[in-house]
Amino acid sequence: MQKRFNINNVDPQAYKAMFGLESYLAKVEISKSLKELIKLRASQINGCAYCLDMHSKDALKNGETAQRIFILSAWKEATEFFSEEEQAVLLMTEEITLIHDKGLSEETYQKAAKFFSENQIAQIIMAIVTINAWNRIAISTHLKIGE
Repeated sequence: MQKRFNINNVDPQAYKAMFGLESYLAKVEISKSLKELIKLRASQINGCAYCLDMHSKDALKNGETAQRIFILSAWKEATEFFSEEEQAVLLMTEEITLIHDKGLSEETYQKAAKFFSENQIAQIIMAIVTINAWNRIAISTHLKIGE
C-alpha cells in the first residue's frame, strides 16, 4: 500500500481538532491503562497496524504487561487477566466500534454503570470514539508504522 498523504500537512485544522480531543482525554478521570486498552482493542477490531504499533508501545511504557497485550483480542476467553471494570470497558469498546451491529447495548451499559459514573462513562465513550476516528484517518491515508 502506498502512503497517500499526511492530513496534518494537508489540513492542519482537522488535525488540530483531533488533538483537541486528545487534550481533553489527557485530563479525564479514567486511567491511562483503561485508555490504552480501549485504543488497542478498537485498533485490533479496525485492523489499524499504525495505531496498534503506537499504542502497544505506549501501553508497555505505561506499565501494561506484554502478556495482556498479546491476549487482548481473546479477552473473553481470558477473563482472569482483566478486571470486571476492564471487561465492561472492553465490551463497550467492541459494541461502539462495531456500532452497525447493535450499538452500545443496555446490558453492557448497565455493567459499566456498576463501576463507573455517568461522567466516566461519557469519558469512556469519547475515548472509544476518538480512537475509532484516528483508526479511520490512519487506514484511509495508508499511514505506515513508525511515521
